[in-house]
Amino acid sequence: MTIFVAYKALAELGLPVFQASRLFRTPCFPVGAGPDYINAAACVTLRHGMTAAGVLAILHAVETRFGRARQGRWAGRTLDIDLLAMDDSVLPDAETQTWWRNLVLRDQLRLAPDTVILPHPRLQDRGFVLVPLAEVAGGWVHPVLGLSVAEMLAARPAAEVATVIPLTEEGE
Repeated sequence: MTIFVAYKALAELGLPVFQASRLFRTPCFPVGAGPDYINAAACVTLRHGMTAAGVLAILHAVETRFGRARQGRWAGRTLDIDLLAMDDSVLPDAETQTWWRNLVLRDQLRLAPDTVILPHPRLQDRGFVLVPLAEVAGGWVHPVLGLSVAEMLAARPAAEVATVIPLTEEGE
């Protein structure tokens, strides 16, 4: 499966995965724009001095290796690896992170940041991100919102969370 080979590619480029969630089948986002996705969350080991931009460059290199062509916001893709957070980093600053986090959907569709925004500005809004993330970092606290992953997940509508379907049993 692509995701497991991608984990190996990350390690080869200096980002070894030390913890990964189960795999989950989730509806395409935006809903109806394509086939279901397979989602997971993973924690990686960073080399000393790695920057968020450096990590993102590695993630993009792995996506490219698997045929990803960046053709537009939320366009179909063979692999999508997001940098959700780096410890308690807020990049480039709290004001900019908050601006991107509060962007309305129509502007999310047409605007893309030209710098790394951390934490990922939509992670708190997406059950398909929070469900797998809760398995590997449920206690991580969003440094701007002050909420843990578990708390953000609990705030999502039950109907949305129910669309995140595990493909394996926990512990497999």
